[in-house]
Amino acid sequence: VGGARGIGEGIATRFFEAGAKIVIADTEEVAGQATAKRLQGYFVATDISQKADAERAVKEAVEQFGDLDIIVQNAGIFPWTLIENIESEEWDTVMAVNLKGTFLAARAALPHMKAKKYGRMIFTSSITGPRVTSPGHGHYSASKAGINGFIKAAALEFSGYGITVNGIEPGNILTEGMKLHRSAAYIKSMEEAVPLGRLGTPRDIANAALFLASDEASYITGTTII
Repeated sequence: VGGARGIGEGIATRFFEAGAKIVIADTEEVAGQATAKRLQGYFVATDISQKADAERAVKEAVEQFGDLDIIVQNAGIFPWTLIENIESEEWDTVMAVNLKGTFLAARAALPHMKAKKYGRMIFTSSITGPRVTSPGHGHYSASKAGINGFIKAAALEFSGYGITVNGIEPGNILTEGMKLHRSAAYIKSMEEAVPLGRLGTPRDIANAALFLASDEASYITGTTII
């Protein structure tokens, strides 16, 4: 979910390289269809904040490929607004996509994974909220911290069904969106603040997601990789 561009596209591409059959569920139809076509996959127009959309995405994935082993919920929004200026509607929208969307993705995939006693659920959280924050990200921080709490609860509840539930907390990742919306000077300053001397890439996040989806991570659940 949220695989049309950026980190989500990177995850989908890496999974495809490892042999996965790909379903892209996203609100961005043009980009989503292009990514799905490139990865020999299937696109489902999906607003993950809507229960019916989440359920339809899972249903079509199962109908298209006959099975569902892994769900990655990466869709998220991050408007910049100081807390004193956040209207309740904006707060609700961020929570609906980021936090409720995480719940709805898990809930939609659960019956199928529960029936087969196997599943991998992976959620994109963030260092913003669970670890750090900055002005203007009050609602985003709250939603991402909530995702970490949900991961722990879901991992506990789903453990008896052979389902692992984990997450990834990206920092500043050098996506096309960052290149488009941030200056070269800003990107350079962020690189200089990172001990490794560079920003993360979608590929870095994708490799972590692939590990969590693999057999090598079969005894890891309820945690996040920063």
